[in-house]
Amino acid sequence: MKNLRNKIFYTVFSILSLFIILSVIAFNHQIYKQEYLGVEDNLTRMRRFINHDDLPNNDIPDRKLKKDLNNRLIMNYNVYTILLDENNNITGKISHNDYDFDKEVLSKAKKILEEENQSQIKIGSLYFNSIAYNFNYGISLVIVDTTLIRDRLLMTLLKSLIILIISEVLIFIISKKITDWITKPVEESFNKQKDFITSASHELKTPLSVIIASIDCIDSNKKNEKWLNNVKDESERMNNLITRLLDLSKSEFVKQENFKLNNLSKIIEKKTMTFESLAYDKNINITTNIKSNVMFLCNENEIDELISVLVDNAIKHGIEKSIITVNLYQDKNNITIEVINEGEEIKKENREKIFERFYREDKSRNRKDNRYGLGLSIAKNIVENHNGKIKASSNNGYTTFIINFRQKR
Repeated sequence: MKNLRNKIFYTVFSILSLFIILSVIAFNHQIYKQEYLGVEDNLTRMRRFINHDDLPNNDIPDRKLKKDLNNRLIMNYNVYTILLDENNNITGKISHNDYDFDKEVLSKAKKILEEENQSQIKIGSLYFNSIAYNFNYGISLVIVDTTLIRDRLLMTLLKSLIILIISEVLIFIISKKITDWITKPVEESFNKQKDFITSASHELKTPLSVIIASIDCIDSNKKNEKWLNNVKDESERMNNLITRLLDLSKSEFVKQENFKLNNLSKIIEKKTMTFESLAYDKNINITTNIKSNVMFLCNENEIDELISVLVDNAIKHGIEKSIITVNLYQDKNNITIEVINEGEEIKKENREKIFERFYREDKSRNRKDNRYGLGLSIAKNIVENHNGKIKASSNNGYTTFIINFRQKR
C-alpha cells in the first residue's frame, strides 16, 4: 500500500512539476526572444539608415544626415552610432537617447575597432553581455547598450524562480491531496481484506487446535492409524499456514511511533544462536560477523522475526556441509545486514518475485517442507516498515540477502 501511494504521489507531482517548469522556461524564452529581436532590429535598422551606398561618392555623412541621426530617438533601448572614415577612424558619435553619449560605451567601441577580426554583427547572450554591435567597415559602428536589458531579463528570471518555488510547494500539497483521494478506496479495500484474513485466521485457528488435540487423545488402532495421521498432518499444516497468515497481517501495519532504540547487534546474535541446532541437524555451520553495539530505532519483535525468516530460509536452501554467514555492518548512518548461504542460485528473473505472497520458486518440494511462500513477503514488510530496503543476489553458488537501514539521528 505504501509503494502504491508513493508511485501515485511521485507520478502526479512529476507531471504537475514538469508542466510548471516547461511553462516557466517557455515564458522566459519568449521574453528573451522579444528582447533579442528588439536589439537585432535596432542594429540593422540604424545600419540601413546610414548606408553610404545612398550617398554621393561614398563620402562621410553630411550635416543633414547627422542632424537626422541626432533626431532619431530609439525607445526602450540605449542605441549609439559611431561614424567612421574609410580608415575606421572615429569622425562622430551620436546618442539616440535622451542623454549624452556614454563614455564607457565609447571606450568599448574603441576596443572593438582595435580588434583584428571584428564581426559584422554581434549580439551574444543577453544574460551576460553588456553591449551588442553592428559593424560596417569604414562607415559606422552601431552599438546597443544591453545592460538594462540584461537586468530586466535577470529580474524576470529571478521572479520566475520564486514563482516556481512557490508553485512546487503548492504542487506538493495538491499531489498529497490527489494521492489521498485516489488511494482512499484502494486503502479501504486493502484494510477490509486484511481484517478479513485476520478474522478468518483467528476463527479457523481455534477449531483446528481442537481437532489436533482431539486426534492426540484418540486411542487409535492400526486400522485407523493411517487416516488419523493424515488428518493430523493436514491439520498441523493448515495450522501453520494460518499462523503465517496472521504473521503476514501483523507485519503489514506497524506503528513507527512505538519503535524503541534497541541494540541490533544483540538481537541478531541471540536469534541466530537459536537456529544452531536446526542447522546442525542438516550438517550446516552458522558463523557471524556482527559489529558490536549497533543501536537502531526499531520494533524488537519485528527484527527478531526478520532474522528468523532469513536464517530459516538459508538453512532450508543451504546444502549439507556448507556455512551460513550472518553479517552486520555500520557505516556512519547506514546499517547493513547480510545473510549468505551456499546452495542453488536464485534465477535473475525471480529475484524480485520471491518477495511476493505465496510465490514459490521450486514448487515440487514445497508441500513436503511445509513452506507457503509467505516468509520472504513478511520479511519485506518488516524491512519496509523500518524504511529499509531488501534485495537478493546469487553468484557462484552463493545466495545473499542484503538489508539496508538508515539510522535516524
